[in-house]
Amino acid sequence: MLERGLSVDHTTVWRWVQRYAPELNKRIRREVKSTNGLWRTDETYVRVAGRWTYLYRAVDSTGSTIDFLLSETRDLEAARRFFQKALAAPGHPRPRVITVDGNPSYPTVIQELKRAGRVDRRSLSSDESTPNSASGLLIQGYEAIHMIRKGQVRWLPKGDVVEQVQFINATLNDLNRYSCIRKPLRLSNGLPR
Repeated sequence: MLERGLSVDHTTVWRWVQRYAPELNKRIRREVKSTNGLWRTDETYVRVAGRWTYLYRAVDSTGSTIDFLLSETRDLEAARRFFQKALAAPGHPRPRVITVDGNPSYPTVIQELKRAGRVDRRSLSSDESTPNSASGLLIQGYEAIHMIRKGQVRWLPKGDVVEQVQFINATLNDLNRYSCIRKPLRLSNGLPR
């Protein structure tokens, strides 16, 4: 913001994240391109809001984000919640192959999903190489912006920053009539900053 001539306090930015990240995440989900049936899942231990948390993530073979989940534990129940959430996400076909890392909970959960008929019989491959909390809001916003930047929104070109900013502006425009996002700053050539 400073490079654009604006002085904004970090608490203001945090209030924007709290206000707009969940809404942006919800609104772009219906615009996201569908993914393919080759899923790669992984979890990593990240520090969010000063606490260590597991970030479960699923991407397809092209790197498009399918879904993510923050969990305080790395156990069977967390893996089950993650897969149920990923399978319920709209715009994603049923996975043909799910490549997993060494998490011992994944095979058990995938066997349960096979028995329930939610994934194909040959859906496991091994690779040995919260949403309303403050940390969940931050991750939701990060993932939503990351999907926009990677070109996962159906009609939005990858790398066209001006279009991406205008999309975010239009998506959030009706949230708050008096929001600073409603009227973008203009450069001398008439383009939004």
